[in-house]
Amino acid sequence: MTKQTPETIDWSTLGFNYIDTGMSFRAKFRNGKWEPGKLSKDNTVRMSEASPVLHYGQACFEGLKAYRTKEGDIQLFRPDQNAKRMKKSAEQLLMEAYPEDQFIAAIHQVVKANADWVPPYGTGASLYIRPFLYGEGDIIGVQPAKKYTFSVFVTPVGPYFKDGLLPQAFLVSEYDRAAPRGTGAVKVGGNYASSYLAGKEAKDQGFADAIFLDPATHTKIEEIGSSNFFGITKDKVFVTPASPSILPSITKYSLLWIAEKRLGLKTVEKEVYLDEIDQFVEAGAMGTAAVITPISSITYQGKTHLFSAEKETGPITQSLYEELVGIQFGDIEAPEGWIQIIQ
Repeated sequence: MTKQTPETIDWSTLGFNYIDTGMSFRAKFRNGKWEPGKLSKDNTVRMSEASPVLHYGQACFEGLKAYRTKEGDIQLFRPDQNAKRMKKSAEQLLMEAYPEDQFIAAIHQVVKANADWVPPYGTGASLYIRPFLYGEGDIIGVQPAKKYTFSVFVTPVGPYFKDGLLPQAFLVSEYDRAAPRGTGAVKVGGNYASSYLAGKEAKDQGFADAIFLDPATHTKIEEIGSSNFFGITKDKVFVTPASPSILPSITKYSLLWIAEKRLGLKTVEKEVYLDEIDQFVEAGAMGTAAVITPISSITYQGKTHLFSAEKETGPITQSLYEELVGIQFGDIEAPEGWIQIIQ
């Protein structure tokens, strides 16, 4: 198979798939301290077969993007928030967190090393950045590792959902994504592996993905696959679920700010009951990978609720998307501290 290069890629048709860009970043925690990290051309991982990551899931990760502006600059969107969230995830699994300042420095270093892979402005594509941290070593008992590796790779991507900003139908799953008071609020691998079956069953039935309800009562909307949910009421209120078992999405909190400060909407984080979704005229999924995906309908136990903005993106959802993407690609002024330029 011919290895892809930046010169051979059709940026406008990129999917959400892995491409080896040639340079990643690695740092190791050994003997009680983090060793200096460095760039690597090796996209493989070697570890003991007894490593806790393989048997007990002691690992966490992040996802963010780099964007090419009209002027040709490369910019990051709120990487400090990813650094803080990874620290929280690591602490939840008793892992040695990678220092936040070094996390940000590593992101800058690996993006700069792969600058040719940042898609051109105007293609709608971006450079996805995947930092991850895992426990390794010769440990067979159920206990935290003493050795850790922090790594970052990047890959150019297009839209997560192939139809982009077109409304999608979703199916409410009977499965649980995470346990009450468990690891649902941190970005660890097990949360995603547990969503595979629900997602497959939804897609096999023609839906874009599964919607998960709260694990305690199965009455409240929590997450949509790997994204957060939002709804727009008839009175133009931006509503998103509040729950201790969902991931605090950086996109979600960015959109809450945009909705209030830029669009003048009232914003609310609260419990969102499934039987009250008729209050929404627009709804969507939001996250780093998906950005915003409008929801045309939600189906649960054979009954389907259609939103008013079923066949086309609703006006508020459209405005939220344009404002967010405009900030990310440098076309709209960003709030202070949201953007970092790769030098």
